Amino acid sequence: MVQMSDNLRGALLMCAAMAALTCGDVAIKATGGAMPLSQLLVIRGIFASSALLVMARYLNALRLDLPKSDWLLMAVRGLAEALAAFFFLTALLSMPIANATALMQMLPLTVTLGGAVVFREAVGWRRWTAIVIGFFGMLLIVRPGTEGFSGSSVYVLCAVAAVTVRDLVTRRMSSAASSLTVTFVSSVIVTLFAGVWSVGQDWVALTPRLTFLVMTASIFIIFAYLAGVAVMRVGQVSFVAPFRYTGLIWALILGFVLFGEWPEPLTLIGAAIIVATGVFSLLREARFRRKVRKPALPRQP
Repeated sequence: MVQMSDNLRGALLMCAAMAALTCGDVAIKATGGAMPLSQLLVIRGIFASSALLVMARYLNALRLDLPKSDWLLMAVRGLAEALAAFFFLTALLSMPIANATALMQMLPLTVTLGGAVVFREAVGWRRWTAIVIGFFGMLLIVRPGTEGFSGSSVYVLCAVAAVTVRDLVTRRMSSAASSLTVTFVSSVIVTLFAGVWSVGQDWVALTPRLTFLVMTASIFIIFAYLAGVAVMRVGQVSFVAPFRYTGLIWALILGFVLFGEWPEPLTLIGAAIIVATGVFSLLREARFRRKVRKPALPRQP
């Protein structure tokens, strides 16, 4: 039997995580707004948080004795995750899933930009160029001031901003905060956020169809969390990270098959530009980090 390399396992896990996230989004979109989004997030969050807690306890990876700074960062991260869920899923209910997913692929570029502006991280001219070109691709999708403009696109961009904050905050956590602990705490915060949001809203009775869609969304988000945690443990980031863009392929296929949606040519061009510049930025960052970590050779006498 051929031995599978860590990079191949990591790539397959990343593809599985992206497929699961997209399928979960499809299930939420299929509800068509027949139930309050806050209700859906509460139910999904309870199942996801419970599964993460069981997994963390089983792997002995739940670390609650963390520095106060880590707890503060996890609180900020969880709030950013909750805002991202609110903005993205609200937009998803009223726009094509491929369009929304394509805009979310801006993340590698916005995280690079945020790291340079907020944390003064070194960014060379090549990555700055990729950021500028990537934002041009984003404008092709959003098309502000034209008939193709949708207010829902602004919600997705707000989600991108929130996830950018989430990822930048995660970088500042100490190594004492395990990935499972961080993911579990974020899931709990999102669930609590949705619970507070639901106050004053009338929950609807779950029909068999809605029950099926909510349970499907819950199962896929649990699987996505688990695959996402596993992918952090195998493979090189420079090899595995670009496979995150497979989520866009799933969004295109499922959006067309299930909802009859297909992006306009300008949207497809914009998405291709974003993916190309995002992959380039990921590879350049990985190369830069390897150079930083590479020990200097001793000088010859």
